[in-house]
Amino acid sequence: MSSRRPAFIRNYDAWGHLEVFLVAAVAAVLSIRLFLELTGYPQLGGEGLHIAHMLWGGLLMAAAMIMLLSFIGRTIHRWASLIGGLGFGVFIDEIGKFVTSNNDYFFEPAVSLIYVVFVLTFMAAHIIHSRPRYSPAEYLMNALHRMEEVVFQDLDSAERGQTLALLEKCNRANPLVACLTDLLDRTDLVGAGSPGFLGRLRRMWRYLYRRLARMPQFPKMVIWLFVVQLALKLLYVGIVVFLVGYGRNKVPLNGLMAWFIGRIEDLTFVDYAQLLSSVLSGVFVLIGVLRIRRSRTAAFLMFEQSILVSIFLTEVFSFYEQQFLALIGLGLNILLLTITRYALRQEASSVSTVVT
Repeated sequence: MSSRRPAFIRNYDAWGHLEVFLVAAVAAVLSIRLFLELTGYPQLGGEGLHIAHMLWGGLLMAAAMIMLLSFIGRTIHRWASLIGGLGFGVFIDEIGKFVTSNNDYFFEPAVSLIYVVFVLTFMAAHIIHSRPRYSPAEYLMNALHRMEEVVFQDLDSAERGQTLALLEKCNRANPLVACLTDLLDRTDLVGAGSPGFLGRLRRMWRYLYRRLARMPQFPKMVIWLFVVQLALKLLYVGIVVFLVGYGRNKVPLNGLMAWFIGRIEDLTFVDYAQLLSSVLSGVFVLIGVLRIRRSRTAAFLMFEQSILVSIFLTEVFSFYEQQFLALIGLGLNILLLTITRYALRQEASSVSTVVT
């Protein structure tokens, strides 16, 4: 084997599998905590034995690994992503027991630590697949990987177009590129079939977005959406930092400024982190508002940065202070991020259509 052969070939379709992995892991943590809360924290075992659910998480992760080592194909990748994500969530849920000397499952920062682990996992995956660019050899390997649809005579026009797009980025001097291109051109295509529920849902969202984007009031609607979101977030952080745990009846109506200054002096690092990250998020919103008239794409990129700051910084410290009450803010941020990224894709596609 040549020493020049790369040790790691990145999977072009990995993002979809990683999203399933993380969603399954988060769902596992939330489901376990909800189940334990509703059932009074039952224990498996007896007579001095306790079967921790971390063990079941390890078994699920091992099952996912065995599946990946034993079988090939995109279908097995999807199943392994789901099973491995569930196992990882079940495993990491017991982190409190392994960072405390008394094995405390209810260790207060545990939820924040779990959230940090998920954020670091997402960031690591983003770094792996965003830098550096894919090499021609990686594009060719991914094109080969997609040829399984040809083997099973299940290639449709969209899949052929995606594979040809990968081959376009390969080294044309490689004879394998011409062979695969010719094979794709000679392969009979299957019908795409009627779109399923998700396909109809995507089509509906595309139609709604394009209708909204053509409205003259669209920039104002976007501005109001993010300004209101920012105001609610600052209000929430202000309440958490200055009022929660202090007591409304202790807030003096006279001498309010002196009380406020006194509260600032008592703020912890977590409080300052929430405030500063919220201000940074607000700066990105302000830049986006100023840019939306010139370029919607540039504005949406700033709004995306604002949401990412909230998810990766503000929410970490919110979870530390409020545990699962912070899930509401996280859910809204994820919803806004999904909408913003969809808008970015639609703006990019409309620009490319105009150019062509």
